[in-house]
Amino acid sequence: MRRIRPFATLLVAALLSACAGPPPAPAAPPMPVLEPEPEAPVPVQPEPGLDYDLIIENGRVVDGTGSAWFYGDVAVRDGRIARVVPAGLLRGATAFERVDAFRHVVSPGFIDIQSQSRYALLSGDSRVISKVTQGVTTEIMGEGTTTAPVNPANLGPPGDDRSEADRQARLFSGERGFDQWLRAMQARGTSVNQGSFLGGGTLRAYALGSRMGDAGPVELDTMKAVVRRAMQDGAFGIATALIYVPGNFASTVELGEVAAAMAPYGGVYITHLRSEADNLLEAIDEAIEIGARGGVPVEIFHLKAAGQANWSKTRQAIEMIDSARAAGVDVQANMYPYTAGSTGLTSCFPPSASANGRLFRNLADAEARARIRAEIENQTEQWENLCALSTPEGVLLLGFDKEENRQRYSGRYLDDVAREFGKDWIETAMDLVLDERQRIGTVFFMMSEDNVRLQIQQPWMKFGTDAGGVNPRTTTALIHPRSYGTYTRVLGRYVREQRVVPLEDAIRKMTSAVATRLSIPDRGILREGFHADIVIFDPETVIDRATYEDPHQVSDGIRDVFVNGVGVVRGREHTGAKPGMIVRGPGYRR
Repeated sequence: MRRIRPFATLLVAALLSACAGPPPAPAAPPMPVLEPEPEAPVPVQPEPGLDYDLIIENGRVVDGTGSAWFYGDVAVRDGRIARVVPAGLLRGATAFERVDAFRHVVSPGFIDIQSQSRYALLSGDSRVISKVTQGVTTEIMGEGTTTAPVNPANLGPPGDDRSEADRQARLFSGERGFDQWLRAMQARGTSVNQGSFLGGGTLRAYALGSRMGDAGPVELDTMKAVVRRAMQDGAFGIATALIYVPGNFASTVELGEVAAAMAPYGGVYITHLRSEADNLLEAIDEAIEIGARGGVPVEIFHLKAAGQANWSKTRQAIEMIDSARAAGVDVQANMYPYTAGSTGLTSCFPPSASANGRLFRNLADAEARARIRAEIENQTEQWENLCALSTPEGVLLLGFDKEENRQRYSGRYLDDVAREFGKDWIETAMDLVLDERQRIGTVFFMMSEDNVRLQIQQPWMKFGTDAGGVNPRTTTALIHPRSYGTYTRVLGRYVREQRVVPLEDAIRKMTSAVATRLSIPDRGILREGFHADIVIFDPETVIDRATYEDPHQVSDGIRDVFVNGVGVVRGREHTGAKPGMIVRGPGYRR
């Protein structure tokens, strides 16, 4: 098990780092000349002489700052907010369209700090209907893996592309690959704004592939150069997922060194912790140490205490974060409001099973398979076995590719399938993954409802879906309901029904708290001059409808959604509009 420094030592290191300031900015390499970014679509131009494109009137304005709501009117011109005034003051103004928001809340669009929509935005249904119908207007991607950049050395010769993924990889293999990926999504057209962190797993794979072991000086230099280029392309920082290959092969020292490369660009180190269960507190210590070594802020993805034996650690984790912040360490977190998480069934196997890209070969080999089983039964390496944490009775199988498997096993629990196989859960899981030759999307029931409510109340907490956007009319596979209901679940269940948190604070955690954390200067607040990302919803009816058994149900209560002043949801129906724009981090250089 990795040796973690005591928390007090980490605080001292972080304070010394903060006092010393970030490392000096590296000399910027010559930047290639790029074509200007295409302008996002703007609303239909009003007739000459009209004051505004759009006026939203008579609503309860919740501006995203956390301030108390007030009755007000919001005017939009050229895709930006032009006026926010008390109700009635725009009665004499002229506009191409007036929208009555009586008995509705008018708020900034929600910013998803942990989106998994990169496939949908690049090559799927870029309307991301399940997201915009719950009020999401901006998606921030990157947890562990990003589509770019791609190391040209890992590609075959030109013309040897065997799939669409191979062809896309070649597009993003240059020095500005991260920038080209962002531009490719916008050029295709999206209903949401999109930005991303640099995936920590992608970064390590660029230099080392999927092999285990420490990075040497040459590999570290390569990774640092990739980080600098991605930050100049507009990445928000580095996002690691330390339970997945190859990210979990990275050491604390390695991560601290690559984090330092983004410090001059205002980057954030955001992480799926190395442990969310038995070693949760130690993993928080490690994240703080990485931030201290790099001289950067730390953000924790989907904070949770997984497994009933660890539920009591939630209060300790909160106390650790509060103590660190009181000592001047910038550490915060985000979450989704569910007691189950979702990832691949392969997370129940040790990392060594997937090293060097040999997972399926290992599962098919009797000797290698026996070693994998032995590591599961006698775990000595530091990794999260989610099947053990959830128990097989709490492992819900969903994401099958083969039609026969989908019909037979989707929506069933692992213990149930194991009984049908006449085997234990370990052999059953290995058989299923080998047959599908993919990770198999799975839901793991691991968390406490009491802890969900407690975490929502924390002032440094934000919300993210950890999910991709899908089309309910064309997607048949079962998925986690958070794809449809993360934000409406907070607004309906935890604000209106249970009164866990005030409406204004919930909206702040969905909007300006994320924008501030990521240094996005002109979104997340209803303020003059900001982009007109706006949601209109009914506070008395807003609620999530998606369930684990029947996830493809859009939320209730979200009436209208505007992205850059363009209506993408009107009267609860998607309009087909795709006005999304690229959102970049503070280190962006044209």
